[in-house]
Amino acid sequence: MKTILSIQTVDIPENVDITLKGRTVIVKGPRGTLQRDFYHINGELSLLGKKKKKKKKKKKKKKKKKKKKKKKKKKKKKKKRRRLRVDKWWGNRKELATIRTICSHVQNMIKGVTLGFRYKMRSVYAHFPINVVIQENGSLVEIRNFLGEKHIHRVWMRTGVACSVSQVQKNELILEGYDN
Repeated sequence: MKTILSIQTVDIPENVDITLKGRTVIVKGPRGTLQRDFYHINGELSLLGKKKKKKKKKKKKKKKKKKKKKKKKKKKKKKKRRRLRVDKWWGNRKELATIRTICSHVQNMIKGVTLGFRYKMRSVYAHFPINVVIQENGSLVEIRNFLGEKHIHRVWMRTGVACSVSQVQKNELILEGYDN
């Protein structure tokens, strides 16, 4: 059985800007910019609501008006939240699961550009002690004596990801960045 229409939405915070170019999502925030292409998933992406623009204050001229007492009802303005909407028409079970996957990826991108990510990793060994050295300002990690190998494993960090050694815990690496 196929579902006619499946809709998932992602709320966008005020300090985050999202732009869509086809199925490419670009998320800009205080920590940086992330871009992800969902070309392989057949679904519709659209933005709902508009970002508030800063209003310029204008000087008002004072005019004498006749005093009229009118009761004005204050209208309550609903705040329209900005959202990213993902639609899928006539999808089977696996296709509908990809819609939630897109939303989860976008939520992680928003979390990355606002809060950032921090991973703590430990080097654990049983017989051969592993030696981990961080070089080039935290952008290169060299792993020596992994399983007793003579070969040196070199791992380059992604741009925006910094690696450091924990001062509190032995054999612990701390990876920090905005892209998970």
